[in-house]
Amino acid sequence: MADANRSDRGATQAWPMRDSERIGPKRLLSTLERKPLTARRAAAIIACYTFAITVAGGVVAWLTDRDDFQSLGAGLWWSLQTVTTVGYGDVVPTSTGGRVIGSIVILSGIGFVTVITAAVTAALIESARTRARGAPPRDRSEQFEEISARLSAIEASVGISPETPDGPSG
Repeated sequence: MADANRSDRGATQAWPMRDSERIGPKRLLSTLERKPLTARRAAAIIACYTFAITVAGGVVAWLTDRDDFQSLGAGLWWSLQTVTTVGYGDVVPTSTGGRVIGSIVILSGIGFVTVITAAVTAALIESARTRARGAPPRDRSEQFEEISARLSAIEASVGISPETPDGPSG
């Protein structure tokens, strides 16, 4: 029996997939075209990227540099402390490949912190703008009338008449 899902013979698939669903970067770009990129979405994308780089960095470091990373746990620990830019120094790659991996992990961590900081800042600024937009703008003439009324009340309390600006009436 022929497999209906095999595309190498030119047969149609049981569930046709668009190109944007098959390929990761194209799918991401297609999603970004449909939905605008917000600070929250950018942070989520960068967080996923950073997590993937952290895990991949630990695994690749362990696979390529067994002298410095005797276990997978040691590779993942090194990658985690590198991406957070802590760098205790208890595990350090000595090979060129390990250092290249370390550089990628470090840059990924710095990028993650930068994007998260920018997202928080953007959210705070947008919140302040929303609150500022919520308050109805006051007319300057209203403000002048309020100031004039308050000034008249102050003058009356200290005994200054508006007609005699030189001092208290007596």
